[in-house]
Amino acid sequence: MKNEQPYQLKHYLNAINHQKIDLMDSEDEFWEKRYPTFIVNKALSSFPDCILFVNEMNKMHHLDKRLQFQFFLNSIRSKKRFSKWLRSSKIKNLEYVKEYYGYSNEKARQALDILNDEQLEKIKITIDRGGKHGRS
Repeated sequence: MKNEQPYQLKHYLNAINHQKIDLMDSEDEFWEKRYPTFIVNKALSSFPDCILFVNEMNKMHHLDKRLQFQFFLNSIRSKKRFSKWLRSSKIKNLEYVKEYYGYSNEKARQALDILNDEQLEKIKITIDRGGKHGRS
């Protein structure tokens, strides 16, 4: 961590998932201030063995950041976990497919795997309603 910028999401997730290091125990108060509760909850929620813990933290969102971090640190078993994040372009395409076909998130993700770029462009053009950044 010497050459890296501290307080990154990966440091918090690594500490919770497999290192089991209490980052907030140090004298550096910014570990607690910069703890991204929503993002950590979202990242952990994609794993079946963590979903119930994340649900509990969602219920207790008013708790101090330190307490939320401690809960995950001491409750979740040590294991290397990795999940892919959707890029913003994929998220936009997902929204287009959901609106065009009336699909749920799950079905729209499956459809995105099948659709090619040309088909996505046709969907975007069909859905485009004009406006400030729309058609000229």
